[in-house]
Amino acid sequence: MNKIKSLFIAFSLCFIITIAQAQPEKIPVIISTDIGGSDPDDYQSMVHFLMYADRFEVKGLISSPPHQGRKQHIEEVLHAYEKDYPLLKKNGDFPRPAQLLKVTKQGATEVQQRDEPGSLSDGAAWIIRQSKKQKSPLWILVWGSITDVAQAVHHEPAIKKNIRVYYIGSWNTKQDPKAREYLYHQHPDLWWIENNTTFRGMYMGGYQEEDFGNETFVAKHVKGHGAMGELFWQKKTKIKMTDTSSLFYLLNGDPDNPLSESWGGSFTQTDHGPNYYTDNPGDSLSENGRKGAKTINRFRKEFLQDWAKRMAWLEPGNDL
Repeated sequence: MNKIKSLFIAFSLCFIITIAQAQPEKIPVIISTDIGGSDPDDYQSMVHFLMYADRFEVKGLISSPPHQGRKQHIEEVLHAYEKDYPLLKKNGDFPRPAQLLKVTKQGATEVQQRDEPGSLSDGAAWIIRQSKKQKSPLWILVWGSITDVAQAVHHEPAIKKNIRVYYIGSWNTKQDPKAREYLYHQHPDLWWIENNTTFRGMYMGGYQEEDFGNETFVAKHVKGHGAMGELFWQKKTKIKMTDTSSLFYLLNGDPDNPLSESWGGSFTQTDHGPNYYTDNPGDSLSENGRKGAKTINRFRKEFLQDWAKRMAWLEPGNDL
């Protein structure tokens, strides 16, 4: 009997190990967002991120400048996520709402005023704390001003070896140019993608026929699909969600190689530092004059189909 019991335990352990090995390794990530500020597309991107939260080890959700976005606006989306969680957990290893609320932090509330960052915000301190724990790279996806990342790197430069930054620049840089310039000039060894125009491929060009248009997709596949789908639609009735390009970069492609193709764009390397990447200037990759936009919109039908399958989990009636 003991021999049979031992064989059963051994078989069970092997089965568990096999299942664990079959699961893709979750990517550690921190989101820095100005959600609740002046642009509702951060709500869209946060909903989209949470619909794929089973693919990530969420280390932090940080409220960043500019304007009036605050931690409470991240929590607004998390409360919608909590309502949808019973359905989501049936379809994947989604993080518990309480865990996500626990790692939600308030970052800086004002942009950087001087050439060097000042005091350390709670969000920046959290970035340092989580970065120090990492064995694999911690991805920081910056959807607002890069203020908190600049503070963290300034106060603890050693974390640079543990982090990778995907930054949506453009308007965000105009809001806090000093934080961006500090990182660019004082930390040329920082691993980062600066996406200034490529993100436009999220809503410009690509396949927009039938229900794949910016408005038609939301009307059919998002509106009325759970609390999060309804929140998405209430904030903005058509696709913009430019910050989602940073999420797509990790979902599809080779994150170690920004030059390769991915849903989140492909980039070019300049002579600024060993690990700095930005928009590809090739004319054939531009959409309406936005450099690199076609490196995203060429995958539009594919990534929207994938997202629609997930939103279908929240269709009315699935909770019966």
